[in-house]
Amino acid sequence: MAIDKDLLAILCCPETKQPVSLADEGLIQRLNEAISRGGLLNRGKQGVTQRVDGGLVRADAKIFYPIRENIPVMLIDEGILLEQIG
Repeated sequence: MAIDKDLLAILCCPETKQPVSLADEGLIQRLNEAISRGGLLNRGKQGVTQRVDGGLVRADAKIFYPIRENIPVMLIDEGILLEQIG
């Protein structure tokens, strides 16, 4: 998944204002495996059922924001707590 470098430079976590970086393929694979197993929740307590093609990780590596149709979804409730995947 590619994202414009200028856009990435201005994006930040909407909650903490920490910078975000592009998630690596290993993390995307682990998230998709967890989605396939079921039980993965976003911060809005909704089940995550749609596989992710890419995403952004908060600087403290606690939150993942999905990219859907090449658009970063930077909503607090759409963030996924990474502690769920170990």
